[in-house]
Amino acid sequence: MPSSPDIQKSFHLTTFGCQMNEHDSERMKGMLHSLGYSEAPEREQADLILFNTCSIRETADSRFVAHLGQAKRLKREDPERVIGVGGCWAQSVKDEVFERFPFVDVAFGPGQVHKLAEFLTSDSLSAQGYFEFEGFTGSLPAHRERPFQGWLQISVGCNCRCSYCIVPSTRGREVSRPFADLVAEARSMAADGVKEITLLGQNVNSYGRDLRAEGGPRSFAELLRAVDEVEGIERIRYTSPHPKDMREDVIRAHAELPSLCEHIHLPLQSGSSRILKAMRRTYDRERYLDRVALIREHVPDVALSTDIIVGFPGETEADFQETLEVAEQVGYDSAFTFIFSPRRGTEAAEMTAEAVPHPEKVRRLEALVQVIQRHAQERAARFVGRTVEVLVEGPSRTDPEKLRGRTRHNKVVNFAGLAAPGEMALVEIASATSQTLAGEETLLARAGG
Repeated sequence: MPSSPDIQKSFHLTTFGCQMNEHDSERMKGMLHSLGYSEAPEREQADLILFNTCSIRETADSRFVAHLGQAKRLKREDPERVIGVGGCWAQSVKDEVFERFPFVDVAFGPGQVHKLAEFLTSDSLSAQGYFEFEGFTGSLPAHRERPFQGWLQISVGCNCRCSYCIVPSTRGREVSRPFADLVAEARSMAADGVKEITLLGQNVNSYGRDLRAEGGPRSFAELLRAVDEVEGIERIRYTSPHPKDMREDVIRAHAELPSLCEHIHLPLQSGSSRILKAMRRTYDRERYLDRVALIREHVPDVALSTDIIVGFPGETEADFQETLEVAEQVGYDSAFTFIFSPRRGTEAAEMTAEAVPHPEKVRRLEALVQVIQRHAQERAARFVGRTVEVLVEGPSRTDPEKLRGRTRHNKVVNFAGLAAPGEMALVEIASATSQTLAGEETLLARAGG
């Protein structure tokens, strides 16, 4: 179990799930480095094996349990190894995690990441679980995957009660971080060389309504403007907003703030007002399309992405056709599409009598993906012949002789060029698919760096 900090220890961390989990993992790594741990490239080489888990979809659960089986074997080979499980899945099974997996030494929810350090530096000889909703991982040191890109956690938890979602029970009620703390952290990140900041929250555009200590509520649009003013920050992104809270001041910010990217992720979930009501999404089809129209009025070249669930309990063929109609009308640049899977402890999991047969779910997903990809291809084609600014992230995953980066519209670009990671390159786009763009760095001066 936890041992002397004088001995060099190593850790291996596996992350499942969303951007919030990726952010939490960066904070875990930063905390562990500050405790003197080094990162092991392989699980077998680590003294501390950690998992940061997700519980949004059943597939993430099953993949994680398979990984946990390997950790059990490694623990058997070396009983001194410490096995830790954090994140939303751990929170959702907090009453049974040690009973089901007795080889786990420490388990903690998303609001208790800092307790991992407390456990590792204690003399505890028994398994410990930490599951209270408290604290922000944003207050911990970060170990970033790329030094020029960083997450900024602006809130934790969610006050929405979507009938299919487990997040409120795993991350608690919404709590906003103080405005001044966020601006100070953005300045600190810029001083460290971060050029692109992504603001994170379960519902970013309801940020600040619970703040009272600083003289009253602060709005998300105010925060965007404050971060835009930070010298050195060249790009701002955020995820995820909620259509019910997408206000005009935020939309105008996209048109007015130089660093705020021309990309908005606006989750639809369903194009049927009847199904949206059953999902407890608190907006209907008309409200959603109104927000899309307002966005395109102020930011005509915006890239819109979305989330859509097919096969929600009670979804009829007519409901699904309404979803296809919205997908056709909006013409998304990209979309995350999912087959509904029940999460225990949610209202939707109890709707078994209205379940859609799995083969029908698969058919609907395939039909939806065809529509999404067709429009994504059409939307991507508009960049062909244009010269776009690309933040270089590293070598291309498909051709190591080329570079890879992202545009302000969040499009992946593979291109020939000499720019270094972290630089802004100007790339002339020669071709496009529904997923990526391809081109060549121009001979013009680079767009910064």
